Amino acid sequence: MAPAPLAGSDIYERILTAPGGLVVLEQDDSAALIEQFRVLARHNGQTVYLWHPENGMENLREAHARVPGSQRLSIALRYIQQSIHFGVYLLSRFPLPLSATDSALLRQLARAPAGHVRRVVLLDAAPALVASVDDVAVRLSTTAPVTLRPRLRDGRWLL
Repeated sequence: MAPAPLAGSDIYERILTAPGGLVVLEQDDSAALIEQFRVLARHNGQTVYLWHPENGMENLREAHARVPGSQRLSIALRYIQQSIHFGVYLLSRFPLPLSATDSALLRQLARAPAGHVRRVVLLDAAPALVASVDDVAVRLSTTAPVTLRPRLRDGRWLL
């Protein structure tokens, strides 16, 4: 029995409660997840941004709202670092290899102050990238863990 995928709101809550500022999200379908976050942002007013190298950073709540000149990863990471607002920032399709500056900025964002709720989420991250930030990143999966419910069999509880 394969574990069921979690809904977008459940994943969003798990991202917000993650103990670190940098989250590596292990998912099967990032396009569907992005659409779930888009719906969540529009209906609940949540601040969720998506970064692609082609488009730069865009606000998922407002389709036309883009951060000008944010196509380069270093500029997008500096924007995230300097933002004083709450937000979840989804970063997708990284240009590899990462420069030393980009790697340092990711590490700084991972160690953000505890009171400031800002999460940087890596989508579709290459194994080399995950390995380079594994010591500071929190890994989350979009599938629900399989829970074993006890069953009563012949007067005994079995898992």
